[in-house]
Amino acid sequence: MAAGNSFRTYSQTMGIAALVGSMASLCIGTSFAKSLFDAVGAQGTTAYRLGFSALLLWCVWRPWRFPLSRRNALAIASYGLCLGLINFLFYMAIRTVPLGLCIAIEFLGPLSLAIFSSRRRIDFLWIGFVALGLYLLIPQSQQDVSAIDPVGVLYAVGAGIFWALYIVFGQRTRNIHPGQATSLGITVAALLVLPFGIAHSGALLLDPSFMIAGLLVAILSSAVPYSLEMISLRSLPRKTMSILLSLEPAMGALAGLVILHEQLTLAQWLAIAFIVSASIGCATTSPAPPVTDIERDKQ
Repeated sequence: MAAGNSFRTYSQTMGIAALVGSMASLCIGTSFAKSLFDAVGAQGTTAYRLGFSALLLWCVWRPWRFPLSRRNALAIASYGLCLGLINFLFYMAIRTVPLGLCIAIEFLGPLSLAIFSSRRRIDFLWIGFVALGLYLLIPQSQQDVSAIDPVGVLYAVGAGIFWALYIVFGQRTRNIHPGQATSLGITVAALLVLPFGIAHSGALLLDPSFMIAGLLVAILSSAVPYSLEMISLRSLPRKTMSILLSLEPAMGALAGLVILHEQLTLAQWLAIAFIVSASIGCATTSPAPPVTDIERDKQ
């Protein structure tokens, strides 16, 4: 094993638990983030989210303690760029596209990745459950495409593409210390979106009340979930990760019910049932994760 890069490995069960916790925190944080749009816009909110997250994670993980090769730096940079673009494009999309529809469109990215990564027939059953659940999450009144902002839809499609790439590039960091990969990756993401936030909101970003709200968004929406996701990326196969992420729109619907007091329709409850069934099925039938180079060194 390379000196200085020793860290814990995690079981597949731990990876699943970490991913569920990540999505729960993310959904709660998104609910708070929407309250900032009127003040600093989607651009400023994204800058808060990633900027404060980077500062917090540097304090927690102190990434300079770990060695960093050029190869690992490039892997982290790719992961961070995808992370920044997911956040920016998603927040830009939900300005004009209903949240449920936006999440459904965005999820086409990882869903497509799951389809192309599949090698067993049983996996297509879970993918079918996910697709049906996502369809049911879209309210019937939103089926008329002419009523949806096309620019917002394009933002959501872009977020979905970079979400799929995030899974691919994130798994390339599986042999890097998770704290180092997360903190440096979010730093890259913050540097990418910060100019857009400053250009849009300017001095408003320095308002103390907005900064406190932005800090809360950062903790719930980035610092906690992306740290947990690094555990998942290191312990789950790509296909399993993609399908388990389908829990996010279902959790979003539940967060809307609890936090925003949004009532769910029968179709939405059925959607949650299909998505949770797919996630459970995927988790119980997925193969063990491949042995990494670090694990081979231990044998």
